[in-house]
Amino acid sequence: MDGMRKPNALAAGFYLLTNLVTGIFWFTLALVLTVVGFATFVLGVGLPILWVAMNVVRAGASTERAWVRVALRTDIPKPYRERVDGPLLQKWKHQFTDPATWRDFGYLALLVPVGALEFASVIAMWSVVAALIAVPFWIGYAPFAVVVGEVWTIDSFYSALPVAAIGLALIPFALWGTRSLGAVHGRMARAMLGPTRADQLAIEAERLQSSRARGVEAAEAERRRIERDLHDGAQQRLVAVAMGLGRAKSKMDSDPEGAAALIAEAHADAKLAIKELRDLARGIYPSVLGDRGLDAALSALAARVPIEVELSVDVDPRPPTAVESTAYFTVGEALTNITKHSNATRATVLVERVETGVLVEVTDNGQGGAELKPGGGLAGLADRAATIDGVVVVVSPSGGPTVIRAELPCVW
Repeated sequence: MDGMRKPNALAAGFYLLTNLVTGIFWFTLALVLTVVGFATFVLGVGLPILWVAMNVVRAGASTERAWVRVALRTDIPKPYRERVDGPLLQKWKHQFTDPATWRDFGYLALLVPVGALEFASVIAMWSVVAALIAVPFWIGYAPFAVVVGEVWTIDSFYSALPVAAIGLALIPFALWGTRSLGAVHGRMARAMLGPTRADQLAIEAERLQSSRARGVEAAEAERRRIERDLHDGAQQRLVAVAMGLGRAKSKMDSDPEGAAALIAEAHADAKLAIKELRDLARGIYPSVLGDRGLDAALSALAARVPIEVELSVDVDPRPPTAVESTAYFTVGEALTNITKHSNATRATVLVERVETGVLVEVTDNGQGGAELKPGGGLAGLADRAATIDGVVVVVSPSGGPTVIRAELPCVW
């Protein structure tokens, strides 16, 4: 399950020994305030008391999320509805009717019996281990001996060593039991304190809708760029070629030398138009990327950058075309920003296949300060990545280094 890892036995043991106390504290406080709030509601003072009670419930749940994240290595997203603006009564109603608030209350109530059971289980496991290991150290002073069958009498340090060995052998089982209890509690906490399946689907639907809108906008911006480049570049060149050839044709008989000069000028314009069309096609989808893959395309891209670039590409098996294209333009835009704005002298590009897709990471030794500003190049990368459900993260503290990280899934 995402956000869950096997907990450390020591941290899990500490949590399982203390959660009974914290559970009693939070549940008792929340229960008393809730009961008092309902009892005094008709007197007019119950509403603020219930407001405090709901905030106590959420504070207890938030504390538990933090504890579970640290001790049990289980991340639990907050499941609450977005806050609303308005009068205090409207805010209270919004919070009071939020199902997540009552799941929090249920968790705090369940924490008392569950905490007692977990506390007893941990104490029992480790008490058995400690008692067996301690037998050789006290049996010699005991006023009795332990007889096991007819062949083993435990009445001295050396005769009790096998018992201690059994205790030592049980330590891995006690560690496993403690970690397992912690993992089970982490799942319970995640189920009750985290968003429900319906909440997760709503969040995913909202994210996909936003991703689709950003993708449409990115495609529209790309279309406008292509139209502008064609209109201002190659189209003007080709118009000039046609006009030049027309003038040369009219002078062919009367002024052959002038016609030849016009033809030479048209020829030069035609070559420039071809170059501009080639550059435009490369900006849409580089041919080397389709023919030889990311490694060759990124190597050619890095060779054109005026700073030192260390490149590492390992994307076998080859990812889908959309992922390759997004990874290529992510690296290209990142290197362009580095050369223009960062004052960096060196960049590192890592592109590798991971379990969920392709990871792209570009790092430089520049001055930092890069941001995902609306309308900027990095924001355009985020929009392009969003079209395939990818995510772009920029970490660029003042003074550097800057890290641009894109996670691009290969399955949608």
